[in-house]
Amino acid sequence: MKITGFCPLIVTKDQENVVKLFEELGFEKRHTKSDIEGGANININMKDADGNRVSVASSQKAPQDLLSININVDDFQEALKFFTDHGFVNARGEKITETSSSLDTYLISPSGFAITLTEHKKD
Repeated sequence: MKITGFCPLIVTKDQENVVKLFEELGFEKRHTKSDIEGGANININMKDADGNRVSVASSQKAPQDLLSININVDDFQEALKFFTDHGFVNARGEKITETSSSLDTYLISPSGFAITLTEHKKD
């Protein structure tokens, strides 16, 4: 398994204002993914001039804003096994979200921190 990307991910009901906050800090929208959960959620990836990244995902189901580490990998199944072998659990049961360009899920560590594990599909 190879890590291909790593950045914070904020999941929020107030995506517009969170994106505006980061724009004021010098971040620009780089990529928008809108086919998550049948279009119910949108993920906006942002980057600043120094190469720092942050992703801001919309969710109407999250009870409050959530923060996780987004880890992009080249082999989703291998990475999922790696993390579950280290005690991480899928916070969504067995659910894996598949879109036209990626696979991902939300994992919680034994100590409580969260990661969003993602593999981008190759064209």
